[in-house]
Amino acid sequence: MSTPQPLMPGAPSWPYCAHGADPDTDAIGCRGIHAPGHTACLAHLTDIDRDAYLAGLSSGNDIDHRGTPFTQLLLNALLDALRDPATGHPHLGIARFDSATFAGAAQFNSATFTGLADFNRATFEDLAWFPSATFKDSVWFISASFQGAAGFSSATFEETAGFDSATFESEAQFDSATFEQDAQFPSATFKYSAWFHSATFKGHARFESTTFKRSAWFGSATFKDSALFVSATFENIAGFDSATFENVAAFRTATFENGIGFKSVTFEDTAGFDSATFESDAGFDSVIFKGDARFDSATFKDSAWFSSATFMGDARFDSVTFKGAAQFEAATFESDAQFIQAVFERADSLGPLVCSGRVVLSGAVFSGPVTLSFAGRRVECRRTRWSSTAELRLRYATVDFAHAVFEYPLTIAAEPDRFLLPDGRPVGEQACVGIPDVAVRLASLRGVDAAHLVLADVDLSGCLFTGTVHLDQLRLEGRCSFAEVPSGLHWRRWRPVRFTQRHALAEEHHWRARQLAAGPGWNAAALGAGHAGPAQLAPVYRALRKAFEDGKNEPGAADFYYGEMEMRRHDRTGTSRSERGLLHGYWLLSGYGLRASRALGWLVAAMLVTILLLMGFGLPGHSPKHEATGTVPPRGGKVTFEIDKEDPQNPIGNRITSERFEKALNVTLDSVVFRSSGQDLTTAGTYIEMASRLLEPTLLALAVLAVRGRIKR
Repeated sequence: MSTPQPLMPGAPSWPYCAHGADPDTDAIGCRGIHAPGHTACLAHLTDIDRDAYLAGLSSGNDIDHRGTPFTQLLLNALLDALRDPATGHPHLGIARFDSATFAGAAQFNSATFTGLADFNRATFEDLAWFPSATFKDSVWFISASFQGAAGFSSATFEETAGFDSATFESEAQFDSATFEQDAQFPSATFKYSAWFHSATFKGHARFESTTFKRSAWFGSATFKDSALFVSATFENIAGFDSATFENVAAFRTATFENGIGFKSVTFEDTAGFDSATFESDAGFDSVIFKGDARFDSATFKDSAWFSSATFMGDARFDSVTFKGAAQFEAATFESDAQFIQAVFERADSLGPLVCSGRVVLSGAVFSGPVTLSFAGRRVECRRTRWSSTAELRLRYATVDFAHAVFEYPLTIAAEPDRFLLPDGRPVGEQACVGIPDVAVRLASLRGVDAAHLVLADVDLSGCLFTGTVHLDQLRLEGRCSFAEVPSGLHWRRWRPVRFTQRHALAEEHHWRARQLAAGPGWNAAALGAGHAGPAQLAPVYRALRKAFEDGKNEPGAADFYYGEMEMRRHDRTGTSRSERGLLHGYWLLSGYGLRASRALGWLVAAMLVTILLLMGFGLPGHSPKHEATGTVPPRGGKVTFEIDKEDPQNPIGNRITSERFEKALNVTLDSVVFRSSGQDLTTAGTYIEMASRLLEPTLLALAVLAVRGRIKR
């Protein structure tokens, strides 16, 4: 063997053929490695030397033809020399084709490579055909150039397959290929369609920074280990329909410039699409996410379809931008669904979806009219911003709407029946099994401007209202329920206590539960609910009373007037002592003019006291007689009579008689209707009647006022 020639700039690091080199221009010439026992590459051997070399090869031999330029005839001759007589297919040991050039079709159909197969920087100017080939050791196509179609359909890669930075100028077919170990395509470029339909990736599938300029098809492919498409670019349609990802699927910062389909895909582990960009429709219909689904900071510039998708782990869409429709019809979330600070620019609907955990929309922005339909345990809309009309149709949910901002009408309504899909089918609610009832509860409206808010059939028994602006303009439709005060008789130290039944705010419950003398039944505040006292609650009751009055619901307004007066009576900072005394008396006599039974009770008691006092001290013992006295002149003439009546006197004997009771009752009844009885009374009786005519009509008026408040509409 001759001494290797010195390497020229850019020359390969092996003894190369240099056929056609020009010393005057420093042209390197042929880069093919010397054929064993010769001083030229296989392509530039004489016919006799080439035939002798090929005749010495047999099935399974190692070959080294780095940098060799192959014609189709030359490659076929080489493969014929390596053909296994038993199978009729080429059988190669170690095969080194680094930087080789294949000018014609390179057909390795059903070939078996038992050793390392090295095609790094190889150039396939025509077909590169490896259908049903078997690579039992590592195979490398790093920076290879496939200028014609590349066919690896049904090929088996038992060790690592590396296509790093490879360029596919025409179709690349890997349909039904099996990668037993890692499949590496980082920074590869597919300039035409790439087919991986039904391919099986048992090791890592690495497509980081890969560029697919035409369609990429991974339908029904199976990824048993991690599938890494980080920063990949899909410039045309990408189809993953019915694919299975058994391990992590990472599409972080990937770009999908045309439609993408993940219909019926199964992600058994985390699916990461963080910061991905979807320029066109993104279809995730009927996808099953068994692990976490992460779409944080992704951008959907057209429609995003998640209809009938199932999320078994956490679903995170934090800071996602939906520029088109966001379709989640019949989607099921078995854990939390997070849309924190998401932006919905033109989504006209979201749902109906079902969530057994939380739907978190805190900080989200809705730029257009939208209808949200959720069946779930909790919906968090803290600091959401609504730039147009909106409607929340909910089932089962507890809603936190604190500090939300909206300038147009917004409705929160309970949906009594199951949601229906466009085809009329009801949405399944299996994920909500275990939630006690379908009622919708509002947890907080703190910091909200309620001027455009409508609540329909919502449970407000646990709602926090302090800090709500324009609460008097809140509209309550249907049956909106509030908390009730504890019922029954309780003992406070040594005296019995019974609270008047009425609607109450949750924050009054929290305040009373903090009082040392509070009885049982008052609900304590949850952690983070804050502390509001009577001074803060009185204006809240006043505003809600006005809201009920504006809605022509006087009975409903009465309870909030009662609550307002209660808070004023207990307010030791904004209410003076004298005013609290007046309020206490008003409460004691008639429940602030709202409790007819209390006023009537005091009226009956006052009448009984009046009757007893009249019988004892007010009625005289007998009716006073009139007496006439005068002087008759002896010789006649004018006679003058002076008529007088004796003062009524209390009886000396028995004062409790039926006759005296009847008279006392008549006097009392006349006093109730503010009339004078005309009875002869003692001096004490006169004062008793005067007091009765002042007090008892007032009590009767308070009772009538309370009854009117309960029946007025």
